[in-house]
This record gives sequence, C-alpha cells and structure tokens, in this order.
Amino acid sequence: MLHDMQRVLATYWKQFLYLTPKLAIALVIILLALTFANRVSKLLGARVRNHSDDLLLADFLIQLSKWVFVLAGFLLALQIIGFSGVVTGMLSAVGLSAFIVGFAFKDIAENFLAGVILAFNRPFQIHDTVEVKGLQGHVEALNLRTTIIKTFDGKHIYLPNSVVLKEPLTNFTRDGSIRQDFLLSVDYGQDSGPEKVIALILQQVERTQGVQTQEPRTPYILQEKATGTTIDLRVYFWTLSEDYRRVVMELKSNLMQQTRTTLQQAGYALPNAAQ
Repeated sequence: MLHDMQRVLATYWKQFLYLTPKLAIALVIILLALTFANRVSKLLGARVRNHSDDLLLADFLIQLSKWVFVLAGFLLALQIIGFSGVVTGMLSAVGLSAFIVGFAFKDIAENFLAGVILAFNRPFQIHDTVEVKGLQGHVEALNLRTTIIKTFDGKHIYLPNSVVLKEPLTNFTRDGSIRQDFLLSVDYGQDSGPEKVIALILQQVERTQGVQTQEPRTPYILQEKATGTTIDLRVYFWTLSEDYRRVVMELKSNLMQQTRTTLQQAGYALPNAAQ
C-alpha cells in the first residue's frame, strides 16, 4: 500500500513538473492581459469621453472593452495549459453570450445584459436625478453589473441592473424643467375675494428667482376647496431640474415661506401651514 501511494505521488509530481512551465506562462499571459486591458481602457476612455456627448454609454463601452481583453487573455491561458477542448466548447456553443450564461451565474449574466440595454436605451445620464423602488438620488455610474445611485444624504446605493431595467424608473431631470406645487389655505375675509389673493400669490411666485415665467411653463393657481371665507389654493410653478435637490427642492421651500410671509404682511390669515 505504501508503495502504491509513493507511485501515485511520484506520478502527480511528474505531472506537476510537466505543467509548471505552462502554468507560469499562463499566469504571465493573464497578468499581461490585465495590464494591457487597463492601459487600453485608459487610452480609449480619454479619447471616447472627449468625442462623445453620452458619458454613460462611453463609460459602459470602455468597461466592456476592458473585460473583453481580460477574457481573451484568460482563454489563451487555458489553451496553453492544455484545456483547448474546454475553450473550443465554450466558444462553439452559441457565441459569447451563451458562454457568459453558461460560465457565470444566472444573475450576473442577467445584470450584464440589462446593463447593455440600459447603456444603449439610455433612460438616464450621469448625474441625472432618478427614483427607483422608492430610492432617489443622482446617477453616479453604470457598471457591468450594477447602477450606482448617490442619495441626497451622501449614501451610495448599488442597484442590480436587472432591477433598474424591470422596475418603473422616474427621471426628474431628463426634460430639463420640472413642475412643482404646494397647497395654501387662506382666509381672505369678508371685505375681499379670492381673486385678489390669487393675484397676490401669482405676483410673488413670478418675481421669485428660479421660477420660469415663459409660455407654456407659466405659474398658475387652482382652487381645490372653499369653506366660508377660507379657500384652499394649489400653486403650480416650473423650474430648471438640472440640480434637483438645490434648485428644485430648496426653491419650493423658499417659495412656500415667501408666499406665506407676503400674504401675512398683506393682512390675510393662514389657517393651516403650506403643504
């Protein structure tokens, strides 16, 4: 039994010595492929970004080209080691996509294909403000597997591309402008009417910096409810949406406060706070 064990170990040792040079060459090829892929992606990235207006698609294609070089080096290393049959089987299946599905996990392949669709369909651009599954923030990057969203409080959320593709996505900045609204309850008293209140509010809204006043995006007010001398008014206004947090949300907050102050200075009572 001891003799058989020694014979098996000797056989394994001979096979190891036989494969060692090939393993070393394969390792060198993989390292060279990684180095070459990183350098090519940097050079390609600089040129593509300078000549492309679509940074989202450009960054995705750069990442994809990098991994293509890495995959080519890995397949070449397999051939050198002697796994040519494995390589042939991988590449002769149904193309590269079939190889990805067979070699990797299902969710990785699904997220990769979803990333390709997102990159070419482009429902958002880098720095757009979006909302997916109740998560809101700026788009930081689209990777081969995940979409990175930075929330307004500084958190980075890594959403699988398949989730972003399947779930309803709201883009707040795609149009360039966005409409906002808030509710005001005003007691206009016995000696006045809602027309004067509406005119006063419109004047305040239109002279506020950041509010758009050109057709078709002019401010307007709708009456929602009236009880006695109290009226509920919904104020609508348009503003630029490029920086959603500062330009839109802060403008809405300031406009609500300024409108309340203007009405109070004019002698109107405000039964409820602005909403």
